[in-house]
Amino acid sequence: MNAHSPNSAAPSFDEMRKILRDLPGPDQEAQTKVVQRQTELTKPPGSLGRLEEIAEWLAAWQGRASPRVERPRIAVFAGMHGVAARGVSAYPPEVTGQMVKNFLSGGAAINQLAGSIDADLRIYELDLEHPTEDFTKGPAMNETRTANAMAYGMMAAEPGIDVLCLGEMGIANTTTAATLCAALFGGTGADWAGPGTGVQGKALAHKITVIDEALAHHRALIAERDPLALLAAVGGEEFAAIAGAVLAARMGRIPVLLDGYACTAAAAVLHAIDRHALDHCLVAHRSAEPGHTRLLEAIGQRPLLDFGMRLGEASAAALAVPLLKAAAACHNGMATFAQAGVSSKNA
Repeated sequence: MNAHSPNSAAPSFDEMRKILRDLPGPDQEAQTKVVQRQTELTKPPGSLGRLEEIAEWLAAWQGRASPRVERPRIAVFAGMHGVAARGVSAYPPEVTGQMVKNFLSGGAAINQLAGSIDADLRIYELDLEHPTEDFTKGPAMNETRTANAMAYGMMAAEPGIDVLCLGEMGIANTTTAATLCAALFGGTGADWAGPGTGVQGKALAHKITVIDEALAHHRALIAERDPLALLAAVGGEEFAAIAGAVLAARMGRIPVLLDGYACTAAAAVLHAIDRHALDHCLVAHRSAEPGHTRLLEAIGQRPLLDFGMRLGEASAAALAVPLLKAAAACHNGMATFAQAGVSSKNA
């Protein structure tokens, strides 16, 4: 899929802020029913650990006491970054478009992972012919382009989906993620930068310098503490699309699995506006990118997996889907003490 060009009816940040002010909360009745059933199942209380927490979370955000994960969707957003021209990645910018073709032909890791969990995989191309601007010299995007990308991302959260797995593709997106995180939560390039596609030594030092240049250039805007304005200034189109998908999923009561560093950074824009904006999201894994650990602490998220991965493209989000399936299966399928004729815990 390709993003449409902005027009006179393009969305605005005011519309996005209005949505954020009207976010639905969890279905507490469904969640309570899950908690009550957990006490009746043939197991010691809390013995399934996070699987029980996941079942409660699914129920709360799907709005049903019998959660299910039968229709997972994986959405991968691809965008081009102008800052890639600064040589911050081990790969050239054209790899973004080449990898999109690889996704569409079925040759990437995410294709294999999606197939293994029977997920609906969608690839969403942003304006790959027109990279964002180099954010060390000016804003990466204007408001119209950013809000338009957010609206485009909202299309991924279609009715009937049980869980939405989000990921991204875009050369230089870890530079963008690090810059955006520093702008949102403070710190320097050294605090947030990592190897990304594999840069080390002088190349990593150059990447840090580029991030610090961007932070210095946008110092006045950072001081204003407007997360959407910062998304436009130092973000990317796929970052904006992910933020839009997270918002639409919340409105549609669809739980979300966030992938790694770049994906979590995109969603963190919403957390910086409203600390409850990501309550319907879980972070699938702790990326090997060091900035991701710092980011997880900033947004109060505990990842489901820690496999040393740093691929992106929603790979870890897909890998975490079976955990959600297991949580739902245990909750719905286990017998109660009464049904199994098993003695319950002594009073």
